[in-house]
Amino acid sequence: MSRTAVLDSTDEAVAGIEDGSTVLVGGFGLAGMPFDLIDALIRQGAKDLTIVSNNAGNGDVGLAALLAAGRVRKVLCSFPRQVDSYVFDALYREGKIELEVVPQGNLAERMRAAGAGIGAFYCPTAVGTPLAEGKEVRTIDGRDYLLEYPIKGDYALIAAHRADPMGNLVYRKTARNFGPVMATAATTTVVQVDEVVPLGGLDPEAVVTPSIYVDRIVPVETRHYTVQGAR
Repeated sequence: MSRTAVLDSTDEAVAGIEDGSTVLVGGFGLAGMPFDLIDALIRQGAKDLTIVSNNAGNGDVGLAALLAAGRVRKVLCSFPRQVDSYVFDALYREGKIELEVVPQGNLAERMRAAGAGIGAFYCPTAVGTPLAEGKEVRTIDGRDYLLEYPIKGDYALIAAHRADPMGNLVYRKTARNFGPVMATAATTTVVQVDEVVPLGGLDPEAVVTPSIYVDRIVPVETRHYTVQGAR
């Protein structure tokens, strides 16, 4: 029996997310962003959230809308500023949100470490920069490395292309991005998909995220946004 629940609505999918939760949010810019789950989270009302994502929102949709609603206390990301990150920029300048910048490779690897049960690892990225402040430095084979700790999520909100009723996932091209590692690093993984296909409808060789990492699935209509946030 699968432990994955296939739900009828995004509101059901985000039910129970508590105030103060750490939420991993998939997406590379707008590619792979779980727009519908984020909209549902705004309606759900959880606040004081710590968001882990590649960037800090685009335009006024998706993650940017969650920030604008005042629900986020802190963001961990690689790219907090882009041409259309005006929502985050304003909140940060006003001191209304905290920021932790994490190099992109480290961001992915720290979540992968959480999913793999790795307690910590050493990495040379950011040695000698302000991002190294307060971190343990160790010299290995003549090169300096920083000690990095896993990033765990209470919840992961990600988007996939197709799922089967067991919870196995396949992604569409670059929309895959951080989804697979986030699914492994969260206590509860919630996935919006374009389509749920019957058992046997996915090629086993194409499955990227196996069902063991997936808790809730909800099929939604595909949405496409421009950089400015227009549908």
